[in-house]
Amino acid sequence: MAGSDSQPKKATPPRPAAKAPRKPLQVMHISRKTEEKIIDQGSSEKEISDQSKDKRFDENVLDQKETSQLNKAPSIPEESSDNFKTKTMEDVLRFENSSDHKNIQTFDDQHILDQKSRTVDEFDFDEDEFLAALEENQPIGTTGEIAKGSVIAIESDGIYVDIGGKAPGFMPKNECGLGVITNLKERFPKGLQVEVLVTREQNADGMVTVSCRALELRKSWEKVQNLAKEGKVVRVKINGFNRGGVTCDFEGLRGFIPRSQLEDGENHQSLVSKTLNTAFIEVNPETRKLVLSEKKAAIASRFSELEIGQLIEGKILTIKPYGFFVDLKGVSGLLHHSMVTNGSIRSLREVFQTGELIKALITDLDPSRGRIGLNTALLEGPPGELITDKAKVMEEADERAVKARNSLNKEKVDPQKEEKGIN
Repeated sequence: MAGSDSQPKKATPPRPAAKAPRKPLQVMHISRKTEEKIIDQGSSEKEISDQSKDKRFDENVLDQKETSQLNKAPSIPEESSDNFKTKTMEDVLRFENSSDHKNIQTFDDQHILDQKSRTVDEFDFDEDEFLAALEENQPIGTTGEIAKGSVIAIESDGIYVDIGGKAPGFMPKNECGLGVITNLKERFPKGLQVEVLVTREQNADGMVTVSCRALELRKSWEKVQNLAKEGKVVRVKINGFNRGGVTCDFEGLRGFIPRSQLEDGENHQSLVSKTLNTAFIEVNPETRKLVLSEKKAAIASRFSELEIGQLIEGKILTIKPYGFFVDLKGVSGLLHHSMVTNGSIRSLREVFQTGELIKALITDLDPSRGRIGLNTALLEGPPGELITDKAKVMEEADERAVKARNSLNKEKVDPQKEEKGIN
C-alpha cells in the first residue's frame, strides 16, 4: 500500500456543463472530417443565434463594398440576409450589365449635346453692337466730372439726383450749396434741373456722390483767376481780423489781406464790416490760397485809366543803366534806353535828369504784372531831335502824339492783315 500511495494520480479533466453552449473549437476539426460531417456542420451552423448571424453578414457586406470600391465595380444594394443568399451569379452579372448600359447611355446623351452646341466662331459678331453695349454699360460719373440731372427725392440728410446712371446720385445736405441751407424742399423741389460735380465715384450699389457746392467753388476759382489776369479791382467786405491782417469773402471764397497791404494797417481791427477796393496778389486753387491788397488796388485803378497810345506826363524818379523810371501819379513806368530817342547817345543823362517832368507815349501796358512801357522816340521828327531841341519836342508833344498814335494803330492792323492773307 505504501508503494501504491507514492505513485502520482492522473488529473481528471473537468466535465463540461450540461447546458454549456458549443464552443467554436469544432471549426479546427473541419479538415479532418468527411464530406458528410461538413454537411452536418452546415446544419449545425443554422443553430447559431441571430445575433452572430447578423454580425457575420454585416462583415461580409462590408468586405464586398471595399472590394467593389477597389475594383471600381458597381455597388450592390443592401438587402436582407435571406434575399442576399438567394442571389445568384447570373443576377449579379445582370445588375452589372444594366449599370454599364446606363453609364453608356448617359455618355451618349452628353456626346450628342456637345455635338449640337455651337462654337463662338459660328455666332454672328457685330462690332458696332458690341461697342454700343459697352457704352451703355459704361459707369456714369467719374470724379471731377460735371453732370446734369433732376431732383427725384428729398431726405433729411440730402437729396437724390437722377444723372442717368443705374442708380441716382446722392448729394449730402452740406454739399447743396454755398452757405447754410435751412429748407431743402424749397431750395430743391422735385423735378428741378441741377448741375452738379461728381465728388466720389460709384459704390457697390452703383451710386455716386455729387455736390453743388464743389461745382460753385470751382467756378468761383476760375472767375477769380480770370479777374487776376486782367488786373481787375474788386470790392470785398471785411468779416474778421487776426494779428497778421484781415479776412474777407469774395464769390464764396475766403480771402486774406495782410496788414502791409492795407492803407491803414495800424488800425486794421476797425476795418471789420467795411468794404474795400482790393486787387489780387496770389490766387492758388490747389492750396485754396487767396491773397488780396488794398494798396495794389490803387495801382490797379490807376491802370484802368491808362491805355496804349495815350500821352502821359510824369516825373523822372531814378536813372538806371537800362532806362528811366517815371512816376505817373501812383504808378511807375519804365522808359527803356532803346525807346528814348532814334539818335545815338553816349549817356542817358544827356537827355533827361532826375526830377525832370517829361511827356511820353504808353506803348506797353500789363496790369497783371504792374508794368507800363513808355516811349519818347515816337515824338521826335528827325532822329536825335530830343538831344538837339528837347523843349520843342515837349511843347509839340500833344500834336505829335496824334500822329504817333495813328502809326501805332497802323502797326497793329497791318500784322492782322498779313495773318489773314497767309491764311
